[in-house]
Amino acid sequence: MRVDMVAVNFLGIKLRMYSLRRLMGNFKKRTQERERAQYLYICSVEQARQTKFYTVCGVADTLDGRFDLIVVHVHLLTRALSHAGTSGTRISGLIFKIMMDDMDMNLREMGVGDLSVGKKVKAMARAFYGRAAAYDRALDADTVNLSDRSRESENTVPEALEDVVNRNIFGLKPPKPLQVPLLASYIREVDRSLREIGTETLLSGTFSFSEIPEQ
Repeated sequence: MRVDMVAVNFLGIKLRMYSLRRLMGNFKKRTQERERAQYLYICSVEQARQTKFYTVCGVADTLDGRFDLIVVHVHLLTRALSHAGTSGTRISGLIFKIMMDDMDMNLREMGVGDLSVGKKVKAMARAFYGRAAAYDRALDADTVNLSDRSRESENTVPEALEDVVNRNIFGLKPPKPLQVPLLASYIREVDRSLREIGTETLLSGTFSFSEIPEQ
């Protein structure tokens, strides 16, 4: 029996077209996810730049102060995205990568030498993960029943959110008495609100961060 070469070629074309459509579909999906991640990162940065954080909450208007506020908002957003399935996980990773690329670009624009940029960006990445872990422990501890917490040994009691905020955001600049509780309260509210909105709303970026508290 002779093989119909036209049929063979047609089948090969169909298979190549199918593979191409899948490749283009995956590329389009990755492009959409990166655009979504970029938008969510921009939302986080814009919120972190709100003047009330510096005038009311007392955060130092310095490179370190601005970086620490970006870390807070990016982490709270990626923390909420961790509950949005595989898509949320991928977008969280993209947001972190975009953040590090942005830090890299900013350092270069500030005139930091090429040999130092990589080390500084790695230090920022370590700082992000260290702060994120501390925020997670403190925020998760807020949901623990007080009677259960009272049975824990002193070595296992998580650090209070106010202490984490004081150490990581205010650093060497002593805050006024009400500023740490104000900022800690804001972080709790943002964490709660982001976790409660729907996955589609979160992924689309059609949400607003909580209002910055007033004294």
